[in-house]
Amino acid sequence: MAFTIALLCLLLTGLLAIIIFTAYTNKLARHSAQARHAIIKNLGISTALNPQFIGFFHPYCNAGGGGERVLWTAIAATQRAHPTCVSLVYTGDVDVTKQQIIAQVEARFDISLDPKYLHFVFLKKRRLVEDATWPRFTLLGQSLGSMILAWEALAQVIPDLYIDSMGYAFTFHVVAWITKGSIPMGAYVHYPTISSDMLARVKARKVGHTNRGDVAGSLVLSRGKIWYYRFLMYHYSLALSRPSFIMANSSWTKNHVDAILSHSDPIMNAMHFFSPLFALRVFATMFKSSQKPYTVSGSKKRDAKIVYPPCDTREMSQFPLDKRERIILSIAQFRPEKDHPAQLRAFAQLLADHPTYTSGSSSAKLFLLGGARNADDHARVQSLRDLAEELKITPHVQFIVNASYPEMLGWLAVASIGLSTMVDEHFGINVVEFMAAGVIPVTHASGGPLHDIVVPLDGEATGFHARDPQSFANAMHTVLSMDKSEEQAMRIRARTWAVRAFAEERFVEGWEAAWKGWVQ
Repeated sequence: MAFTIALLCLLLTGLLAIIIFTAYTNKLARHSAQARHAIIKNLGISTALNPQFIGFFHPYCNAGGGGERVLWTAIAATQRAHPTCVSLVYTGDVDVTKQQIIAQVEARFDISLDPKYLHFVFLKKRRLVEDATWPRFTLLGQSLGSMILAWEALAQVIPDLYIDSMGYAFTFHVVAWITKGSIPMGAYVHYPTISSDMLARVKARKVGHTNRGDVAGSLVLSRGKIWYYRFLMYHYSLALSRPSFIMANSSWTKNHVDAILSHSDPIMNAMHFFSPLFALRVFATMFKSSQKPYTVSGSKKRDAKIVYPPCDTREMSQFPLDKRERIILSIAQFRPEKDHPAQLRAFAQLLADHPTYTSGSSSAKLFLLGGARNADDHARVQSLRDLAEELKITPHVQFIVNASYPEMLGWLAVASIGLSTMVDEHFGINVVEFMAAGVIPVTHASGGPLHDIVVPLDGEATGFHARDPQSFANAMHTVLSMDKSEEQAMRIRARTWAVRAFAEERFVEGWEAAWKGWVQ
């Protein structure tokens, strides 16, 4: 009798939950319809057009980095190819207006947007995806935070097509549940949230920006983190299985995404079938999109398509290649993974090995140019200044924070060396900009710069790779001491390859091909 009562209570609870869920999602759908009507009216679009709404989830749309160039180039291309579609940008940049963002896009990237078919959905909970909010279990916290942020986004307006353009794959669960799987979803992946490389580093107990020294130094903590990463990998794989199409920004990213899509962990699978974790499995697999593309083509195999990020090489490719100053230029947002400290240490090693670079006509300077999004980034810049002081290289280093696009171009036109030290850089749009501008790249021997960008052209080098301060210093010295004709030839090869492979037109072609059939 007691069992029957318990089962009946469970069934009634489930039925009540279904009724509440259905009522709530129907309410959101009605509110969204009203919001869409208001947006169309405010934009001055004829209701007879019945435009499709394409939603881009990009909480930091005003950050001014490579990811934002992808976003705005995609939206500009969408406006040209699908002129009656409305682009919705879900952003946490609540301190700026639509007009200010559009002006910033034009100033930073030289991209013109049509405001009539562009609408911003401003989100107030962006702090939930910031590093500082989650000092422990950061990846899990940010993933959960992104789901809350996605709920805030779709509670305001639901699009006809949802695209995550910033790497928040767990938002797909929220979109699927709110829409009951009724809209297609897509992803442009710059960098996987978690990868086999990260797992390998923890297993090897190797210190890095994703593996603190106290964790790497402890066998117990390392084993605990391995289980934590396995749990995240399992659920990341489920999240990435939801979108209808996935674009990856490099062969490195594609290989990792494809591996994640086919990821199998029998132990995690068992844990999610024979424990209360089964509820999470149900949440992550229900409401798979049943949408079909408007035009069916291609293989049904689940894999990512490589769409290299856009680089506006037109103006950069016109810069003169001679009379370059002895400037080593870094262009990267001041984020931990960019590893700016490694640049300072490599430069300090260069000056220690070759004191003649500290003064006179042979002197070399390091310029660190990058965006700072928030207080954490600005604090990071100050810590870099402190490190430069500690290394006694402050007179030879200059920081340029939140530079405008014309200012960035000005430095690209005169620099000799482009420096990038990020390990496993997913692509490296800054490296492409170096090469298009005729700046010889010296990059970390991993990720996109190794496999896609700084590769031989007709069997000859287009730049250099390195792994530690000494090898970076050696590579920079090689460039600074090159014969003029040899140096000129390498600059020409670097530019030729960058323009041929990574021009904005190649991105637009790839973008349209990847999502063909999912928008009318």
